Amino acid sequence: MVRLRAVKPVSVGWPFLAILLLVFLLAPSHALAQDTPTASDILVKLPRDLSPWGMFMAADMVVKAIMVGLAFASVLTWTIWFAKAVELMAARRRTRAAIATLGQAHSWRDAVAATKNDGDGIAEMVAAADAELQLSADALLPVGVKERIASRLERLEASAGRRMIRGTGILATIGATAPFVGLFGTVWGIMNSFIGISKQHTTNLAVVAPGIAEALLATALGLAAAIPAVVMYNMFSRWTATYRALHADAAAEILRIIGRDLDRGAFNQRPIDRRRPVAAAE
Repeated sequence: MVRLRAVKPVSVGWPFLAILLLVFLLAPSHALAQDTPTASDILVKLPRDLSPWGMFMAADMVVKAIMVGLAFASVLTWTIWFAKAVELMAARRRTRAAIATLGQAHSWRDAVAATKNDGDGIAEMVAAADAELQLSADALLPVGVKERIASRLERLEASAGRRMIRGTGILATIGATAPFVGLFGTVWGIMNSFIGISKQHTTNLAVVAPGIAEALLATALGLAAAIPAVVMYNMFSRWTATYRALHADAAAEILRIIGRDLDRGAFNQRPIDRRRPVAAAE
């Protein structure tokens, strides 16, 4: 009989196992080292200045144009606020003073004399009422005269409100459009970030950070222009409503003075400029 011998396993030497283990451990780290930039590379590629001015100078031309437009809108908003605030406060002060003067007038003649040199909206209302009294000199029925004068004063009141709110429509436009303009800059900046990722085939911070920073700056400028514009527009709307209410108070005071003089018959003694009818003149 042939006796079979058991085959002993071939023993691998320790040096060979050590080499395999070393290759296994070093191969992934070597490949990762080739794909991932070092810390020094990232520091070299990162922008040196991430301040608002530095981000503006490093931004794309489209984002720069958006930022300049939003900054101009913000300056325009504050300019309109200053100009209209001074105008409205001065007009309301003059109107209150004129109403106090009308309240102290004992007759229509005194009211005309007291407001003749004012040069504001109340003086214009007094002049319009006096013109209607002269035109109605031959038809001094109290009800009809008051209705005609009230119609004139109502139109002057509406005209004063329109004149005072003029220019504030720009604030409404800025408040409604500035956030969307800033959002467009945000979209453009993020798009530039993705373009940089695709060109450099990496997603490290040096590629993504500048575009994201520009996008956030455009959004911040849009909000900085829109929020004050909306607040100021609402404020001017309330102030203009108060200004129109003061004109309504002045109109009521004028009608009261005229009503008292109509009851006294004071206008019957006024000189009447009677003109010949056109048909008679021909």
